[in-house]
Amino acid sequence: MKKILVIEDDQVIRENILKLLKAEGFDVTGASNGSQGLSAAVSSLPDVILCDVMMPELDGYGVLVALRSHPLTATVPFVFLTGKAERSEVRQGMELGADDYLTKPFSKAELVGAISSRLKKQAAFVQQQHNLRSSSELVQDAADKLEQIKTSLCGALEREEFQVYYQPQVNVQSGKIMSAEALVRWLHPEKGLISPAEFIPDAEETGFIVQLGEWVLRTACKQMQVWQNAGFSLQQVAVNLSPRQFHQPDLSSRVAQILAEIGLAPSSLELELTESLMVEDAKSAIATLQQLKDLGVSISIDDFGTGYSSLSYLAQYPFDVLKIDRCFISNITDGCTNAAIVKAIIEMAHSLCLEVIAEGVETEAERDFLWRYECDAMQGYLFSPPVPAADFEQLLVEGK
Repeated sequence: MKKILVIEDDQVIRENILKLLKAEGFDVTGASNGSQGLSAAVSSLPDVILCDVMMPELDGYGVLVALRSHPLTATVPFVFLTGKAERSEVRQGMELGADDYLTKPFSKAELVGAISSRLKKQAAFVQQQHNLRSSSELVQDAADKLEQIKTSLCGALEREEFQVYYQPQVNVQSGKIMSAEALVRWLHPEKGLISPAEFIPDAEETGFIVQLGEWVLRTACKQMQVWQNAGFSLQQVAVNLSPRQFHQPDLSSRVAQILAEIGLAPSSLELELTESLMVEDAKSAIATLQQLKDLGVSISIDDFGTGYSSLSYLAQYPFDVLKIDRCFISNITDGCTNAAIVKAIIEMAHSLCLEVIAEGVETEAERDFLWRYECDAMQGYLFSPPVPAADFEQLLVEGK
């Protein structure tokens, strides 16, 4: 039952309004002056207040100002009752925060209609505030969750739960390991090996990917230096760059600093980027790639053929290597659609002086196809999955 407070110094008018509203099913309270009305409003917190403008001692304007300044009654709908409906008076009341005016004498329909209108608007306002609070809480919950995720990832890095695995890249003609791709893995003490598909998106969203990516880059470069010092003839180690990493303003200087600290020749490092990075801001991307190229680092375009403008940007960007996405290599045979695509990519890349690496090679037939059409290198489970550094080194020792 909705509560209505009627503040009216005229007893006859007040009692008539109370009787009428009670008959309509409202819970009604009356006050004979402004001071009583203020006390009743704070104590009962009505849903709507009806208040006469002209009252002795404390008039309706004073009541309204006091109500709007009190935190408990600041938003309670307030309707003036007045025998005068001059525009200046109405404007004054509205400026003070009144919601409506009823000019005496008014009908039952006008009174009930004004109250119903205020109740509907107040309900809508309350719902809007609830939605805003709920939305704000959802945003805060999401922010808290992201912070928890970032804390978890940072903790995993500090506890050395992340590892860098290496997958061999094999020369198609000789069958020998020529390079390695560095891939991060999370060995959780309870959950075991967590797929990058699970934690990389979280790392990207929280910004932790910058810290993780630099750790992978530094770790891979150190390992490459160890293998070269041991006499293994690896050409390069390839490291993936995330979108957040690539868009760092000091990327090239950070890469140069890491190479200098480790003592690894820039020509021994290859940085892999996805096609999506190339179409976001071409001018900026070209400038960043050129800075990296000026260091002597090689640049490869990963997952070729799955992006948006593969052919248009090849001539614009300073790439060295093109990696054909595994979706084109799977079950490839002469005569199939993928075969025509792969042959065209290899020929086009070679005409642009780009080296071609095929990803996801799993069968002898796929290997033979790539050999026949002079692909430069390949990687995939046919040769080895990504493995820890010690296992990769064993592959080098065995000469496989």
